[in-house]
Amino acid sequence: MPTTLISGPYRFSFFSIDCAEPRHTHVWRDKTSAKFWLDPVKLEDNHGFSRKELRDIEQIILANLSLLKEKWDEHCAGATR
Repeated sequence: MPTTLISGPYRFSFFSIDCAEPRHTHVWRDKTSAKFWLDPVKLEDNHGFSRKELRDIEQIILANLSLLKEKWDEHCAGATR
């Protein structure tokens, strides 16, 4: 599970097996997690984050969208070879 970004208490990553899905990121903090699609940025699943945290996380994703997409593309291109 490559970590693509750490911002404050949040760790962003995805699973290698996820490469068959559209680009997305998982975000983790303590025992909470969520999944966001990246094209366009949209919440897919939430396990414990408050609405405010989800808005904050979405802003972090938007501010780092190019990086998150680049990390996905780099990893998943190699995973499909």
